[in-house]
Amino acid sequence: MATFFGEVVVAPSRAGLDEEEEAREETPEDREIRREIEKKRYRQRGEIKEREIQVLWSCAEESLVCSRFIVAIGRNAAAFLSSFILDSVCWEVIGVVKLWNEWCKTSSTTNVLATDSFCLFYRLISDPTVLLCQCSCYVAEDQQFQWLEKVFGSMQKKGLQVTILSTCPVADYKTQESTLTLVSPFLRALKTKEFQEQVCCPLLEQPNIVRDLPAA
Repeated sequence: MATFFGEVVVAPSRAGLDEEEEAREETPEDREIRREIEKKRYRQRGEIKEREIQVLWSCAEESLVCSRFIVAIGRNAAAFLSSFILDSVCWEVIGVVKLWNEWCKTSSTTNVLATDSFCLFYRLISDPTVLLCQCSCYVAEDQQFQWLEKVFGSMQKKGLQVTILSTCPVADYKTQESTLTLVSPFLRALKTKEFQEQVCCPLLEQPNIVRDLPAA
């Protein structure tokens, strides 16, 4: 590098500095700062909360026998279950998910209101192999795999059929018809080529735009 007076000097290598910084060991002060950052992230009202998800079952079986599992994700889908499926007396609550994150907090109680954040499991009394999951709470990204692992880890997955109920705002459903003419409840389905059984509602019309679905 040439200076103003024509003197040639060697410019310091940034690569060497980066290597030295990477090689520098973490000091006790660095560890303390990192711990404080982690605590601040999970602190609410002065208490440290655990982000571990707990799945509590009222039944004694170690592995639930399940042939059909219907999962309603989001408040609209959970409200759909309450209005059209769970309004009868043929379902019983068998489990609950207890979790906490920045956006919601659920408890182990099964006596919930429609405005509460909750995740409950129901079993069909006439056919105990049919289960429902009504999930109105927000599951954080770093909790989603844990939720999936713990919920499905309690079930026998051989021959299991899983149905995901999502909502129109999530699916971004497009149609030329007026929404005022759509029959309630309005349902459309997506399925893979491998799924050969009869679906419970018409398939999604083509062409259409579907994005941000919770399951691929």
